[in-house]
Amino acid sequence: MGRKRNKIIKSIDLFAGCGGLMDGFEQAGYYDTIAAVEWEKGPCVNLVNRLKTKWGYGDASDRVLQFDIQRTDELFYGWKDDERFGTSEGLDKLIQEAGGLDIIIGGPPCQAYSIAGRVRDEHGMKNDYRNYLFESYIKVVEKYKPKLLVFENVPGILSAQPGDRPIIEIIQESFLKAGYSVLPDLSNAVIDFSDYGVPQNRKRIIIIGLSVDYFSKENCEKMLTLFYEKYMLKYKTEKKMTVMEAIGDLPKLYPLGHDEKYKGKRISHSVPEPFVPNHIARWQSGRDMEIFKLLTEDIESGRNKYISTDSLKKLYTEKTGHTSNVHKYHVIRWDEPSNLIPAHLYKDGLRHIHPDSKQLRTITVREAARLQTFEDDYIFEGSNVETYKMIGNAVPPKFAKCLAEAVFDMLSNFDKGKK
Repeated sequence: MGRKRNKIIKSIDLFAGCGGLMDGFEQAGYYDTIAAVEWEKGPCVNLVNRLKTKWGYGDASDRVLQFDIQRTDELFYGWKDDERFGTSEGLDKLIQEAGGLDIIIGGPPCQAYSIAGRVRDEHGMKNDYRNYLFESYIKVVEKYKPKLLVFENVPGILSAQPGDRPIIEIIQESFLKAGYSVLPDLSNAVIDFSDYGVPQNRKRIIIIGLSVDYFSKENCEKMLTLFYEKYMLKYKTEKKMTVMEAIGDLPKLYPLGHDEKYKGKRISHSVPEPFVPNHIARWQSGRDMEIFKLLTEDIESGRNKYISTDSLKKLYTEKTGHTSNVHKYHVIRWDEPSNLIPAHLYKDGLRHIHPDSKQLRTITVREAARLQTFEDDYIFEGSNVETYKMIGNAVPPKFAKCLAEAVFDMLSNFDKGKK
């Protein structure tokens, strides 16, 4: 059931989503997931399934807390008969029963910090409540005082300034005030996940915070430098994984030439043979398929007429009659990592067009999951809107496992040094 090694590090996951970060930590084998906090129902259903069926937690439905983390007192001590969130005894009870807590992992929603989000929003996301969700994360840290914390977010957090000060300065100060040492220059905490076997161009900031009380100030400074310059580097891969390596073996899904129904939904493409869960093509219009054919054949033939942003924007206007500030179309390439898999994928897949000119479609949920390094035995429940969104928001488990291994290495070396 996925149980291996000696699970000696007790962990909770905040803003857990569908559990990409948690899944990587579970894969490492050293971590016991005491609780996972997430406020949306769809991801929580998937978290419970995963913890139960893959990782053998019989009480998974008690460990997954569907709740609003901003209501911190209730999160700690429990809540009753809430119209949306039901009833729970809260984090305190779970942590007491586990005999304490060692680490907190997670990352507040990143849309308010992302540069793309700021471009799309007329106020540059300055009024978005998600700018300050990190405060709730820090309240949980202050309450339970773990040895170590892992805080994941987008690199755009380094330049976000929703108020009169850069948000990263406020976050650094808040961690220090709570008793946690972090790298002085957090631009050095930005990691390219494609260096760790993720077949996708995805960079994220991974902030490690070390308890000054537990490790001592002097040790913290040395350990943090070593974490990024030694422990993480040990898990880098020699070469980047390509789209072909990630999804090339999945069954091909061809246009039917007419619409059919599959499980009550309209489909335009064949159902996979043999069947693979979550590998059903989105319905595609005739116009879109015509565009996909043009773009994929352009690349396959080597003509490369539609490679530039200007040519793609022009094509979009010609085909739809609309204009766009950004180019709407992108064909992923077989021989390199994919472009970023975003939560925005739930709206349309036009920037993730399958590279095979015979399939004429955007990527499926399973292909998005593969590019995010979720294993095929993670079967996603929910609508396309829910599943694409939760996959795009997740930390790729393959990277999360490398991170978990590096954290374990650092903690165990420190403990050895104390003896």
